[in-house]
Amino acid sequence: MVTFLSGGTGTPKLLDGAGAVFSPEETTIVANTGDDIEIGGLFVSPDVDTLLFQGGGLLDRETWWGIEDDTHRTNAALLDLADAADLPAGPQYLPDEKQTEGRRLANWRRFSGVAEFMTIGDQDRALHITRTSLLDQGDTLSEATQRLADAFDLSVELLPMSDDPVASLIHTTEGTMHFQEYWVGHRGEPGVETVEFRGSSSAEPAPGVLEALSDTVVIGPSNPVTSIGPMLSLPGVPDALARTTVVAVSPFLGDDAFSGPAGELMESVDAEPSTAGLATAYPFADAYVIDSDDDATFDEPTITTDIRIDDPEDAKRVVRAIEEAITLVE
Repeated sequence: MVTFLSGGTGTPKLLDGAGAVFSPEETTIVANTGDDIEIGGLFVSPDVDTLLFQGGGLLDRETWWGIEDDTHRTNAALLDLADAADLPAGPQYLPDEKQTEGRRLANWRRFSGVAEFMTIGDQDRALHITRTSLLDQGDTLSEATQRLADAFDLSVELLPMSDDPVASLIHTTEGTMHFQEYWVGHRGEPGVETVEFRGSSSAEPAPGVLEALSDTVVIGPSNPVTSIGPMLSLPGVPDALARTTVVAVSPFLGDDAFSGPAGELMESVDAEPSTAGLATAYPFADAYVIDSDDDATFDEPTITTDIRIDDPEDAKRVVRAIEEAITLVE
């Protein structure tokens, strides 16, 4: 049995090759929900959605988000309407007093749908409408995710990290922003001062998460701060990881991040912005998989390979290196 911690695009790319070593029936994926937002009244769970579309064979592998060949008529119409009505564009975080009204799960991450700043496809939007309706009917996020996983015929078990609101907020030189506002709306340009996972201290891991963490855990090449960090901020998760076998795959190729703003975010939490910083980010790790050209050293067993993942064959190579690392510590 193996459990992957997944967020962003790095770990989904790795999962393209997971079946070469781990059977789907024995594989669980715990997905980051710190990036979730409510936009225009719809609850969007980007990291969960990537895994749903990937498992359902619909994922746009050029962007690693959304549905391949999706149309964007609604998004375009929203932009046209905002322009015609002389309404502001860009991320529009709802006022503070509105952040804790409505769905509790959306606390601290509510955005206006005017001039929708995230490009959401039309088929993609159908998923968000369905999820939001399930939540409004009384489903937890876990229950809604299970229904959607069944609809997409997922062969692995997919769990959101929590049924409670946890918002990844980036404190920048230009003010506090939700991660999606920082990364999508502002392209990661504002300087980062620190990162907050608001709500995590009172949140609980979703049903099944702590049990899944009793199996061997693989942390894929996702951003350690905003993709994996929200999970680590949940009560009980660090202790569970300290008790089990954990293999971490580096999200860095040399000093360059595998994808996303990992370098600057690592610096903001006082971790070296490179593979060497994983010792700070993941103090419970029992082994590492790093790139062959990486000169980072650890006290724990380390397997080297070409960790660049451009296609499923690359993913299989990295997964086999993970298997070798697991063998060394179990």
